[in-house]
Amino acid sequence: MSSSWFKTLLLSLALLGSCLAGEVTYDSKALIINGERRIIFSGSVHYPRSTAEMWPDIIQKAKDGGLDAIETYIFWDRHEPVRRQYDFSGNLDFIKFFKLIQEAGLYAILRIGPYVCAEWNYGGFPMWLHNMPGIELRTNNPIYKNEMQVFTTKIVNMAKEANLFASQGGPVILAQIENEFGNVMWNYGDAGKAYVKWCAQMALAQNIGVPWIMCQQSDAPQPIINTCNNYYCDDFTPNNPKSPKMFTENWIGWFQKWGERVPHRSVEDSAFSVARFFQKGGVLNNYYMYHGGTNFGRTSGGPYVTTSYEYDAPLDEYGNLNQPKWGHLKNLHEAIKLGEKILTNSTRTDRDLGNQVTLTTYTNNATKERFCFLSNVAENKDAKINLQQDGSYYVPAWSVTILEGCNKEVFNTAKVNSQTSIMVKKNDDEPSKLTWSWTPEAMKDTLKGQGEFNAHQLLEQKDFTVDVSDYLWYMTSVDINDTSIWNNATLRVITKGHTLHAYVNKKRVGYQFSQWGNGFTFERNVSLKKGTNIITLLSVTVGLPNYGDWFDKIMTGIAGGPVQLVGKNNGTIDLSNNLWSYKVGLNGEKKRLYDSQPGLGVSWRKGSSKPHRVGRPMTWYKAYFNAPSGTDPVVVDLQGLGKGFAWVNGHNIGRYWPSMVASTNGCSGTCDYRGKYRKEKCNTGCGNPSQRWYHVPRSFLNKDKNTLVLFEEEGGNPKNVSFQTVTTGTICAHVYEGALLDLSCQGGKVISEIQFASFGYPEGACGSFKIGSWQATNSKSVVEAACIGRERCGFLVTKEAFGINDGHGPNKTKTITGNDNDVGRLAVQATC
Repeated sequence: MSSSWFKTLLLSLALLGSCLAGEVTYDSKALIINGERRIIFSGSVHYPRSTAEMWPDIIQKAKDGGLDAIETYIFWDRHEPVRRQYDFSGNLDFIKFFKLIQEAGLYAILRIGPYVCAEWNYGGFPMWLHNMPGIELRTNNPIYKNEMQVFTTKIVNMAKEANLFASQGGPVILAQIENEFGNVMWNYGDAGKAYVKWCAQMALAQNIGVPWIMCQQSDAPQPIINTCNNYYCDDFTPNNPKSPKMFTENWIGWFQKWGERVPHRSVEDSAFSVARFFQKGGVLNNYYMYHGGTNFGRTSGGPYVTTSYEYDAPLDEYGNLNQPKWGHLKNLHEAIKLGEKILTNSTRTDRDLGNQVTLTTYTNNATKERFCFLSNVAENKDAKINLQQDGSYYVPAWSVTILEGCNKEVFNTAKVNSQTSIMVKKNDDEPSKLTWSWTPEAMKDTLKGQGEFNAHQLLEQKDFTVDVSDYLWYMTSVDINDTSIWNNATLRVITKGHTLHAYVNKKRVGYQFSQWGNGFTFERNVSLKKGTNIITLLSVTVGLPNYGDWFDKIMTGIAGGPVQLVGKNNGTIDLSNNLWSYKVGLNGEKKRLYDSQPGLGVSWRKGSSKPHRVGRPMTWYKAYFNAPSGTDPVVVDLQGLGKGFAWVNGHNIGRYWPSMVASTNGCSGTCDYRGKYRKEKCNTGCGNPSQRWYHVPRSFLNKDKNTLVLFEEEGGNPKNVSFQTVTTGTICAHVYEGALLDLSCQGGKVISEIQFASFGYPEGACGSFKIGSWQATNSKSVVEAACIGRERCGFLVTKEAFGINDGHGPNKTKTITGNDNDVGRLAVQATC
């Protein structure tokens, strides 16, 4: 890598947005925008998962990372929570989001869906849609199709009015209708096929002036472009030879569920996936996710998707650079862009070099310019390749080398030269314990069996909560005459809910949850009295399903049961068809205990005034706190709590469940990037809560007093809850000779100390670097001179930079040979 081409490329990327308006067409080799043949790098950023104040910074960092476009879904449930009542305010102002994208000089991809999946509650469908009589979702159903068309037309018309489509001079170059229906279409039969054809016709009739796409839809009708979503799409072929090859979801990481370890996808494999895709004729690569963000409120789906949607993305949950992933992919984008004109105006030839090594050559027949990819897909065998007049190259296993002019290596996916940043959570302010007040969830009505409506059956939960609450009370009574049979009975509940709290005659008899959110059988011993006994069951959901065929028909709650009492000699009373009374939600939710201002008639008690509620379930807690100083992202550490919700100044920051601990097995201190990725590979967090820290956007905070409210469902202890900031701790780099050292601290901090620096043959990794068989003796002083006191520093790593010149100079005792893979490397570890 030379500094001259690096600067030229940065300039070309900066000028990307100078000509956004105009016609968008395509062929099998390129997207053609304003007559210019383009390769597009895009990244998914879901606007509701961040705050509007975060958008400009996230967009700019995406552009700095080499993206040409930003893609987002449109979330139907957020925008139309009540039928024909729309909300496009605040974080839901997608018009503003796209305008900011355009102002940054980037293109945009509009994924209307309107089914989004996205690990979002109910796949993004509003619950009123589910409850419409006679409706069936995502199939050839006239009621559903009408509602889908109304919403799609609403979004398209808003985009047209704001001149968002490229045909109007706006940033949107592609739009999507439906999403991943092809994965499940087989179970919808002919009605599913008819639905796909209707989707295409309805979309094309919108006349938006840019191409439409369908993800994972092999039978997408022409001219709709079918695209690929996966970890790898190099072998994907569009269903029309005239269509461009598009990778609309390159799963750069994976989402996490409660009870699971933290998934990671290595940066080497991520880059390998991208490079192989472009080696084999790719035109557009979109990272899913580029910034994951946070599932605020009750938006996480699954069920059991965590509040954090970090996704191991290049930008983390808080908008910080996730290094080395962000930087390594940035370097990859720059390398591929060097060949953009050749890749989009050339013929391609593939040459099998043996041992799973392939040389792909793109040649512009008019200019005779060439651009090459040299890939080694072997999982454990490195390769030394001699291309005769084009030179010799070392290609590690499971990697791709990019050759400018087919004779100059400018990038290899396994050679990571970008820095590694170790982010830390800390409290720079003097730590102080929060002072808690509390109040129990009022349950006098439900423990007495008093609800809001009745039915002689066990009802489906989401039909009646209409997704306004996770909680639904089921209450009934049973008369007992012979206590000798029922004084030591078993209450058996077969539930399709996710957690269950049970009470008999106002006394709590047990609590249970499903390990994976797929229902369970609850059994507890109960003692029934003579006469009337009241049974109260609280069913809880933790995100509604978001994926699968007919996922909308998956039942929740205690629907159908059965609920039974089993006495001596297996005598059984089936309560399923009893008269059941129902109540939606908690009294604390109705009284808005989470608001900053105290609700009328609510008495918050200090821990010393009455027996403290610590360890007791169904308790509300409140504390006041000062916002951490500075500008670093803020998190609240909820270690020690059980399960529930948290609000800051009335903003619901999401579900918490620190008591849900991941397995102690399946983690390793090292990650072998070689071989195909799966979500069980390279996990961390064994034996720890699936999520401990929860994002509190600074836009939620006041300068003076702030209020934190918790609803503790299980009975955790809030004494260790604290607010912290996320900042850069240690930064490291391991740079090959000929590449650029680029070190930076985030958030305006500067490099304060070089803890380790060695140019030569250093060993180890960040946090455990050590001097190898040889090093330049002035390694540390050279790096200190370049970096100390600076927010960002860097230089081209060469022998000359360390005074080594053919055996002469301050380090003349040793010359680095550069033979095979034994080239010089610079390892640096610093603090910000």
